[in-house]
Amino acid sequence: MDKIQRNERISVIIKTLCDNPNKIFTLGYFSEMFGSAKSTISEDLELLQKTFSKNSMGNICTISGASGGVKYVPFMGEKAIHETLEELAKELSHPDRILSGGFLYMLDIIYNPEWVNKMAMMFATRFSGLELDCVITVETKGIPIAFATAQYLNVPLVIVRHYNEATDGASVNINYASGSAKKIQTMVLPMKSLKRNSKILFIDDFMKAGGTSKGIIELANQFDSEVVGIGVVIETSVPDKKLVENYYSLMKLNTSKMQENNSIDIKPNI
Repeated sequence: MDKIQRNERISVIIKTLCDNPNKIFTLGYFSEMFGSAKSTISEDLELLQKTFSKNSMGNICTISGASGGVKYVPFMGEKAIHETLEELAKELSHPDRILSGGFLYMLDIIYNPEWVNKMAMMFATRFSGLELDCVITVETKGIPIAFATAQYLNVPLVIVRHYNEATDGASVNINYASGSAKKIQTMVLPMKSLKRNSKILFIDDFMKAGGTSKGIIELANQFDSEVVGIGVVIETSVPDKKLVENYYSLMKLNTSKMQENNSIDIKPNI
């Protein structure tokens, strides 16, 4: 086997870690891959830790112990978050995004891989300290962002639907009240989709009154599980009092201005 130069090793290590965020790789894994001593790999990782930290590219974390190793923890600095949300708010502020009924068109954003990954990185940064078993969302618009967030956090994604399918098997169904429309809606989750006593992060694209978030909390209770975090892309200014507390939103939309003068007032919520 030809001797691999340090710059080659580091390139492969970066690629491996960044493609598998929050997944632990042992030093032995890289040692065997390159035919190098573990001490050499440790030196490479120390260099990467300093470089990533200096440039706010995330964290290269080492885990001690018999089952330890190294993992890449995605992180976006406060300045980068603010700049990204300012750019996103500008993109969403075009008047032609206002739909009949006072809705905001944003499908081109939440299905755009570049924006999805940026928003997911923000959620991963905010919730990386939680012990999680899964990310959960409700079909359909929240799926891309929730999936990317789950990937960054290295946990499975669970999708709640509004109807049963024959392939679901036994399911848990609950009715919940939409906080904004005051309508009774249904949430359905197959029994095999969520393990009992799970710690859950709920990710969604939009929050008005928080009825969906409250419904997810009630659904989690049916599995003896706990929603330990809630993240939404946009929350509305009205109603000011939501049905849930301790949620994190990226932006706030002033819906009254959309109704009064057909303009969009949306700002970063940091």
